[in-house]
Amino acid sequence: MENLLLTLIIGISVVGLVAALMLAKWVMSKSDGTEPMRAISDAIKEGANAFLKRQYKTIVILASMVAAALFIGYGMIREHQSFDPVESRVALAMWITLSFVFGAVCSLFAGYIGMWVSIRSNIRTAAAAVNSVNDALRIALRGGAVSGLMVVSMSLLGVAGLYILVKFFTGVEATKIPFMIVGYGFGASFVALFAQLGGGIYTKAADVGADLVGKVEAGIPEDDPRNPAVIADLVGDNVGDCAGRGADIFESAAAENIGAMILAGVMAKTVPGADPVWIIGVMLFPLLARAFGIIASIIGVLTVKIADGEDPMHGLNKGYFITVFFTIIGLFVASKWLFYHQSAPHAWLYLFFAGVVGVLTSIAFIYITEYYTEYKYRPVRSIANASQTGPATNIITGIAMGLECTAPSAIVISISILAAYYLGQASGFPNAGIFGTAVATMGMLGPAAYILAMDTFGPISDNAGGIIEMTEQSKEVRERTDRLDAAGNTTKALTKGYAIASAALASFLLFRAYLDEVENYGHPIKSVDLAEPVVFVGALLGAALVFIFSALAIMAVGRAAYYVIWDVRDQFKEKPGILAGTEKPDYGRCVDIVTKGALKEMVVPGLVAVLTPIVVGVLFKQLGAGAEAVASMLMVGTIAGILMATFLNNGGGAWDNAKKYIETGQLGGKGSDTHKAAVVGDTVGDPFKDTAGPSLHVLIKLLSTVTLVLAPLFI
Repeated sequence: MENLLLTLIIGISVVGLVAALMLAKWVMSKSDGTEPMRAISDAIKEGANAFLKRQYKTIVILASMVAAALFIGYGMIREHQSFDPVESRVALAMWITLSFVFGAVCSLFAGYIGMWVSIRSNIRTAAAAVNSVNDALRIALRGGAVSGLMVVSMSLLGVAGLYILVKFFTGVEATKIPFMIVGYGFGASFVALFAQLGGGIYTKAADVGADLVGKVEAGIPEDDPRNPAVIADLVGDNVGDCAGRGADIFESAAAENIGAMILAGVMAKTVPGADPVWIIGVMLFPLLARAFGIIASIIGVLTVKIADGEDPMHGLNKGYFITVFFTIIGLFVASKWLFYHQSAPHAWLYLFFAGVVGVLTSIAFIYITEYYTEYKYRPVRSIANASQTGPATNIITGIAMGLECTAPSAIVISISILAAYYLGQASGFPNAGIFGTAVATMGMLGPAAYILAMDTFGPISDNAGGIIEMTEQSKEVRERTDRLDAAGNTTKALTKGYAIASAALASFLLFRAYLDEVENYGHPIKSVDLAEPVVFVGALLGAALVFIFSALAIMAVGRAAYYVIWDVRDQFKEKPGILAGTEKPDYGRCVDIVTKGALKEMVVPGLVAVLTPIVVGVLFKQLGAGAEAVASMLMVGTIAGILMATFLNNGGGAWDNAKKYIETGQLGGKGSDTHKAAVVGDTVGDPFKDTAGPSLHVLIKLLSTVTLVLAPLFI
């Protein structure tokens, strides 16, 4: 059974990689446009590569320091315990460190793949848009699917590969293996935080600088070739939304797979009459369910197409629901096969429905996000109407809408967790309530490859629109790319909603996995008592971490944007012919300035996020409650992070689309005072939705993976 399942998981993962390569080959076979188009695309490519090269150097240095600290902590400082999964503390240190390094390397590669594809798909999407919206849509989505399939397939291969390596070299009991490879999720989370944070700071610093000096001060359109920051802005779409989000989704897949395996092993061992073969099957369910999700995503991507005049979102939504349908079929097959046990013959059906709850939760979050960020609904129109009385009322209304949207999000998460918990509890398996929430998380993450394809579709279509604008194509062609860009803005907002929902369910899963791991190391925690001062302080620090991290991320954008704004102003003064169209701006200088600024600013908030739970665990260990203090920090920090990320993502998205609604000609249209007020609101929302908000998704899961890896050091 074990060999069959691992062969199937690895085989489907390889199919995902092959499909990604075939899609990449298909995209690369398309026309790359005219010489002027290629000049713009090459400038974007050069800037993105330069940023990622510098960013990865910084991340590698920081990750090497953490890897060394992990090995020293496990192999030299911590004493060997009788309940450790292996007999030597050096061996345990080696596996934890190796899995951390492997997770970090795979996450870096996943982020790079996302950017590599996007910077080559954008020009082909632009060239296709000259003739057909449908052709451009398919190129952009399939370009995004390369990233989605590579990321999810690699995460599965990584976990399955480490499982096989540990089993082969140590012979340790199968249910102990996940405790030895938890470093894989930590390594992926560590890289994802800096990739998302650095890319987010870069993209929003460039965007804010380009908007304030270009659109507000100089009165020139978005993506106007006269704006020195326009190439930096287009580069930002790739390094933030593609490389950053690729690392984010990879980290989600890696961490949740390992956390679910821990919960599965703990639960399965308590089932009366459970034999080792059945236990291993239950423990490998998360990987098999995710593998079936790869097949579902491939089918969904290949079905996307639209007719002339049809809204691109209709085609994308159709592909998503086809993916969801096949994901549910995969859950059914995996549940019936691996969960059936004679002691509770109907348990598999209850757990299958728990997985369906996860799928439905992702759909609900997409609709909530759409309601709060689409300009055909009340929240965005309220912000647009408030812009008629100036920037102040625009900002007040935007903040109010962002705060309001946390309520429906919290209600959906609550219903999902309770439904999945009670379905698991009703299954007949002992202690299966928490495992029901793990199955729900696997259901939600089933269509992850398609979701990432939709997310990457956004920056590809945005870049394509920029290339068309900068090469001064006809109005008809610009209208085609505008339709794709509008769909891309929607998909980016929807995938952030999906990311929040998955982070919420996953964090509950990982919190429970932390408690199980602590118990595995001989320190059971039956409850987290907030009436204990040390525990209460840990919880307070967890909530405070979310706020201070958000503040640091937003301030980092402001400081990096400062450099961009002054450079654009200086270029306008140095070369008066730029605005007249007789001289070309120095795009490279602006790209270089924002690169240095973003990388400088990402270090402090990133280190604060990583070091805070470690410091709390080590210090409070001296008071005899290190594991409990970290548990409370993890619990309350997760709750605060979910709500704050929802507020930042949806509030920022609503500000953005309020501006776009006015730009369609409503309430005075472009250039009016109402539009200028909306641009200010959009600028405020930029670091909310593209820097602090997405980085909080990673922070929430980083807290869980840090505590999973370092739990033995807090006891």
